[in-house]
Amino acid sequence: MTLTIWVDDWQIQCCGESFAPGDVVSWTLLEVDPEDYADMVGGERAARIDFCEEHHGRDEGHAPVRLEVLSVDEAHCHYEVPEGSTSNIYHPVPGTTVLVPIEAADGWAKAQPGVRFVGYLVTARRATDVPGGAATRHGQ
Repeated sequence: MTLTIWVDDWQIQCCGESFAPGDVVSWTLLEVDPEDYADMVGGERAARIDFCEEHHGRDEGHAPVRLEVLSVDEAHCHYEVPEGSTSNIYHPVPGTTVLVPIEAADGWAKAQPGVRFVGYLVTARRATDVPGGAATRHGQ
C-alpha cells in the first residue's frame, strides 16, 4: 500500500536530510486535515495526502516510521494578499498549483514562473512492504 506524504519546504531546509526515490527514510508522520493543503495543491490532491512529515516539536509520542520513497514532486503555488483583506498576509491562491517531478529533494527548488515553492508530495510505502529488504539512503 502506498502513502502520500506532505513534506514542508522549511522542514527540510532547516535541518532535514535530502531524499530521493529508492531511499529508505525514517520519518515521524502526523495525520493531516486535507483542507490544510487544498489551497496549495488543490482539493483532489489534498484529499489523497495521508500524513505530513514532522521533526520540529509536534512529533512527541509518535515513533518514526521507516519508508521507501517511490516518487517525489515539488509543489509550487502562487501567493497573494486576498482582495479586501485588512492585513498584508499572503495566502495560497487556489488553482495555481504547479507540480514538478524530481530526482532528489534537498529543501530547495528551481524557481518556477509566477509561483513559490512550498513543499513536496512524496509517494512512499512502509519499508516492511519493500520486497527483498531495505534500500539505502540517498547519498550514503
